[in-house]
Amino acid sequence: MEAEEQQQPQETNFYLELPKVELHAHLNGSISSKTMKKLIAEKPDLKIHDQMTVIDKGKKRTLEECFQMFRIIHQLTTSPEDILMVTKDVIKEFADDGVKYLELRSTPRGENTTGMTKKTYVESILAGIRQSKQENLDIDVRYLVTIDRRGGPSEAKETIKLAEEFFLSTEDTVLGLDFSGDPTVGQAKDFLEPFLEAKRAGLKLALHLSEIPNREKETQILLDLLPDRIGHGTFLNSSEEGSLDLVNFVRQHRIPLELCLTSNIKSQTVPSYDQHHFGFWHSIAHPSVICASLFPETQQY
Repeated sequence: MEAEEQQQPQETNFYLELPKVELHAHLNGSISSKTMKKLIAEKPDLKIHDQMTVIDKGKKRTLEECFQMFRIIHQLTTSPEDILMVTKDVIKEFADDGVKYLELRSTPRGENTTGMTKKTYVESILAGIRQSKQENLDIDVRYLVTIDRRGGPSEAKETIKLAEEFFLSTEDTVLGLDFSGDPTVGQAKDFLEPFLEAKRAGLKLALHLSEIPNREKETQILLDLLPDRIGHGTFLNSSEEGSLDLVNFVRQHRIPLELCLTSNIKSQTVPSYDQHHFGFWHSIAHPSVICASLFPETQQY
């Protein structure tokens, strides 16, 4: 027993010191409880407490409850100063965890009460990345501008124009687009025109797809765009009819998957680690990367 206790810190140090890549870091889902406490203290009138914004170790939430948590977190990040602080804190904590290359993703938001616009939101994230680099943190950080499904195609077009502007002016810091949000909302076909425009502009596409079952037609629509990466792909290899065609398509085009094991377990889209789809994709040697995805303090690497 004593030998085991002595070994555990060594194992922990090994994983911390191991150089890592994180490609699926939602900014608002990566806020630690330490940073959350700072945000909560600045906005006592909201009467928000920790348990409303984190998933404790060993606990789970439904996918809908996870999106409710994001909406609460949005109430705490309403100014450019909030976004700057959160960005810098998140980057430092990832660097402390041994992450050497990080891609943050977040949806530009405006807030009338503070004067924050979608553009100043993005500028605050970029300022956080820039200031972290000036502080000589040992981490290379890039940004994917997120399109939230709930915003619909017109908002997507607006976001893509913003992404194009920063793509051209930030020396490869803004790489492309993330497509995410509540998978039960909206139709993928409505976003085809904006995404094709984005591809023509040179923006990369990282698309959440097949997060929930029985979405074969929508999944194929998004795959036909030949995205640069797939977010989650939870039910791509399910036993549903047509899933074999989806798997063959992904394999044929060698589209890498971002696989977020702990996130899927905690949001209950996958029942257990033994049943996680990572096993399938790993068994066929398909390009995949293990990611954290959300609520990092609940992750146990």
